[in-house]
Amino acid sequence: MEHSKAYQEALDQFVLLWGEMASAWGINKTMSQIHALLYAESHPLDTDSIMDTLDISRGNANMNLRRLLDWELIHKKSFPGDRKDYYSAETDVWKIVSTIIRERQQREIAPIRENLEKCIQTLESGGLTDEESKEFKVRIENYMEFLEMFERFTGALLPYINKKNLKFLKQLVKLVEVKESLTGKKDTDG
Repeated sequence: MEHSKAYQEALDQFVLLWGEMASAWGINKTMSQIHALLYAESHPLDTDSIMDTLDISRGNANMNLRRLLDWELIHKKSFPGDRKDYYSAETDVWKIVSTIIRERQQREIAPIRENLEKCIQTLESGGLTDEESKEFKVRIENYMEFLEMFERFTGALLPYINKKNLKFLKQLVKLVEVKESLTGKKDTDG
C-alpha cells in the first residue's frame, strides 16, 4: 500500500521509537518494531511485507510474530482465496499496556524472585554464622521485598487498566502530586 510522504516519515519515526523503547518494556527491538508497524498500519500485513519494510529475515519475522501472537499483541487473519497469513496489531492501548505489564511480571519479576530465594537458601545452608552472610541475606531480602511491593502495586493497578478507568488513575496520580506539593519533596520513604 502506497502512503503519503509525511505518513511514511511518521511511520518510520514511530517504528524506530518503538524499537528504541523496547528494552524498557522487556521486549526485543525487532519484536517491538513489528508491533509498531502493525499498530500504525490500517490494514493487515503479510510476513513478506513486514520483512521488506523492516529489512529482516523470514526466520526473525516468524519468530517475533509468534511471540507477539503469544502475548496477544497482534492477531492473525486470513482472507478467502489467499494462502498467506496476515497480521494486525491490537489497537487498544489499555490492553497493550496491561499485556506488557502482565508479561513482564510473569517472564521477568517472578523468575528473579525465585532466584533470589535460591540465593537465600544457599546462604542459609552455610548456617549464616558470619556477619557478612547475615548482611548479604538482609540485602537480598530487601530487594525481594521491593519486588513483592512492585508486584502488589502492578497487581492493584491492572484491574483499573483493564477496565480503562482513566478517571481513577488520574485521581491516583493527582493524589501523589498533591502529597509531593504539600511536603515539598518527592516521597523517598520505604
